[in-house]
Parts: sequence; C-alpha cells; structure tokens
Amino acid sequence: MAEQNSTPNDQFSFTPEQVALRAAVRGFSSEHSDELAVRQLMEATPPFDQKAWGRLGSELGVLGLGVPEDLGGSGGGIVDAAIAIEELGAALFCGPILGTLALSIPALVAAPDSPVRNETLAPLVEGTRTAAFAVPHQSGEFSGANVTVQATGTSDTWFVSGTVDRVPDSGAADDLIVAATVGNQRALFVVDATGAGVERTPLSTLDLTRPQATVRFAYAKARLLADSDKAVQICQRALHVAAVLLAAEQVGGAQHLLDLSVAYAKERRQFGRPIGSFQAVKHRLADMLVEQEHARSAAYYGAWALQDNTDDPALAASIAQATCSAAFTRIAADSVQVHGGIGFTWEHQIHLYFKRAFTDAALLGSAEEHRNRIAELVLDTATPAQPITAATG
Repeated sequence: MAEQNSTPNDQFSFTPEQVALRAAVRGFSSEHSDELAVRQLMEATPPFDQKAWGRLGSELGVLGLGVPEDLGGSGGGIVDAAIAIEELGAALFCGPILGTLALSIPALVAAPDSPVRNETLAPLVEGTRTAAFAVPHQSGEFSGANVTVQATGTSDTWFVSGTVDRVPDSGAADDLIVAATVGNQRALFVVDATGAGVERTPLSTLDLTRPQATVRFAYAKARLLADSDKAVQICQRALHVAAVLLAAEQVGGAQHLLDLSVAYAKERRQFGRPIGSFQAVKHRLADMLVEQEHARSAAYYGAWALQDNTDDPALAASIAQATCSAAFTRIAADSVQVHGGIGFTWEHQIHLYFKRAFTDAALLGSAEEHRNRIAELVLDTATPAQPITAATG
C-alpha cells in the first residue's frame, strides 16, 4: 500500500500500488458480490459472507488500511481505504463496512495505546470479528448532549446502561464501541455485543444491504477505551473519517449506475435508433457524468485532506458528504429514468442502488445539513475540530 505522507503533497495522484489495490478489490468484488450474492445476503443471517469478510482482512489487507503496521495493519492511509471502499460500494458489497472499517477501526487507531485498544483492534483488522459504533451524533458531528448511555464503576470494572438508536451494522457485530456519560464527562468503552445485558432490536430499513438496530444496554460489562480527555476527539475523528469513506462508497455506487445507464442507452432502441442518440437522453447522461466527476473529486479531496492534515477536517468531511450524497441520489433517480419502465421493477438491480443512495444520504447527515455546516465554518461561526491523527501512548 502507499505509505501515508508525513508532509502534504502539492498534487494528488494515485500511485501504482493504489492502482493495483483498486484492481484487487474489484476482482474480489466480482467474485463475492455479484447481484445474486447481494440479493441472497441481504436477507441472510448474518447479513454478510463471513468467509469473504475474513478474506478482506487476511488476504487483501483492506481492513487494515490506515492502520499502522506496528498495530497489525496494512499501513497506507485514508486514501487507500477510500479506493477500496469505492470498489466495494460499486458492487453493493454486503458487510459491516461502515460500522467496522469506516467508524470503529479509525476510532481505535486514534485511541490511546492500551490493552483494550490493541485486543479489540487486532481481530477487526484480521477480519475474524466485526464491530459497530454506538455513538450518537448530530449530522455527522459528535454531540455529547445526545449521549444517553450511563457508565458506572471503577478503573477496572465498568458497566453501561442506556439505549442507542439506529446503529448501523450492529445487529451482527461482535464488539460495540460505546460513548457513555461518567459523571458530567464523556468516555468511550468497548462492550462485547454477545455478552449479558446487551439487547439488539433489528429495524426495518429502506436499504436491506445495510441493516441497522437499536441497541439497549442493561448493566452490561464494559472496558474503558478512552476517558474524557480523549473520548470527544476520538469520536469526532472517527465520524470525519467515516464521512469521507462513505462519500467514496457513494462515488462507487454512482459510477456503477452511470455505467449501467450508458450501456443501456447504447443497447435500447426506439424508432429504429439507440435511445442514447436522442438529445434528451444524451444531455441527462452528460449531466450524470458531471455530477459523478464532481463527487469523485470531493470524496478524494476529503480523504487526502484528512490523511495529510491539509484542511479543517470538519470542512473537508462536510464538503465530501454534501457533494456525494446529492450526486448519488440524483444519479440513482436519473438512472431509473434512463432505464424507463424496467428501472422500476424489483427484478432489476437499480432499485438496490437507489435504496442505498437515499439511505447513505441520511446516515451521517443530509446534504442540506452539511451545506449549512460548510457555511458556518467558512463564515467562522463554528468552532473547527481539533485534528487527531494517530494513537498516543
């Protein structure tokens, strides 16, 4: 994998190693995430192929991207992770990408060095366990006021009680990263999701490929990951990284829909001509391409900025989400129109991407909410987040 740069680059370009990474993940996706596999897994229990997930960690090293090698990771950085997630998003890969790779692993990397951090991180990187991020947020920004879980205990023994709603990928997770209130402070804990005192209630959601659940803790045993001095920064770092990685996934899904639409416009004939020869269809496809390229630039700028610390992380994350959420939903809707009647049918794959597009657009804040945050940051009415890039001893 490409090494994370210690100083900002003047220009962004993909390295040969990153090009090879993209090819490897694309090949993996074609093998494990074709349309038939997606339809089967989204209704399965657990809702992903555990062997394929293990391959992502052990063989491809995708789950260790952005994790330092001394912590058992693959090295590289956020840009490398974005490349992999873009390809997985293009294939609508069923697996805890958001909960494990985009949220929990970045949080653990940013956490202080401790046995709890190391023991939790290693199996996630290897693909033998999964995790979910049970941390409430307000449109992708950590909000301590929204933390309702309470923690009680001592330095060695902790218990958490409370409820966290709509936690992505939590239904089948092995570990839960939980934000809880300790006195009047916030702290981060790791909870064994299969242990006593943890109840997970699956939710009916639009996107069956990305399940969510409400998680209830009733005096569940927990291990302290970070106290109040670090917990807020760690949560915010994880949410910013997740925002740009989710943007990369949105780019992948939008590219797949654009490719489908262009191919269909070349094949479908009306009045003895391919529909792609008609001006209205050509203009729609051209607009979709412009939206897609704009989204790709925003997503990779966000990943690059967070990796090299070249911009305010909150601003870079919100630009990526505002742009990519809008682009993916618009391209999904336009793809349905290009395909005509067939685009509305259950049998066609477009509806799967359509549902993913509108679900992704709501997970970490809507495009409108991120545009408002961008305006606040640019006008200096919001407090920029303090950068946190690596674990501290």
